[in-house]
Amino acid sequence: MTTHINLLDWRKARREKRRQDFFASLGLGVAVAGGLVAAGWMLVNGQLGQQEARNSYLRAEIAEMDKQLTEIRELERVRANLIARMRVIEELEASRTASVHFFDEIVNTLPDGVSLTSLKQQGADVTLDGIAESNGRISTYMKNLDASPWFTDPRLVVIKTNEKDRRRQAEFTLQVKRLTQPEATDGKASDEAATDEESLG
Repeated sequence: MTTHINLLDWRKARREKRRQDFFASLGLGVAVAGGLVAAGWMLVNGQLGQQEARNSYLRAEIAEMDKQLTEIRELERVRANLIARMRVIEELEASRTASVHFFDEIVNTLPDGVSLTSLKQQGADVTLDGIAESNGRISTYMKNLDASPWFTDPRLVVIKTNEKDRRRQAEFTLQVKRLTQPEATDGKASDEAATDEESLG
């Protein structure tokens, strides 16, 4: 029978074993930590890539919207210009129509025995100079103007009587306001006063 005697220091062997286990554990920890860091880095990079893709998409959409907004503003500018031109045309048409009515009413309200020598307009104010056979004719003319839907507020400014070729006549100046739109009338015709020879005394 053979007897084996271990001459090695068992405490030293245990310390060496523990040392090896420690370094092995340390290496495993470092490897695990490196793996976690790599996985985290890849995850963050993936999220960054996705966010960058979203940002690129948003930038493209914003650029498209800016382009559409620019087109809309241009269309609105063109629309505003067209509306302004239409208004100018409408105003010119209304002005032309009003001018026709104005001169028609000047003639229509003029009674027999009255003639105009000048007509001046400043804004809505119209000044009429003329000659009448009598003061009553001037009164009739003022009543005709007042009854017209295109005039209002006739006022006698000057009246002067003289004789020409042995005939008595009255020179006058009237002021009346012109309306761009006809007033509603009460149905009284302007020629009802045509026979009224009331004196202005």
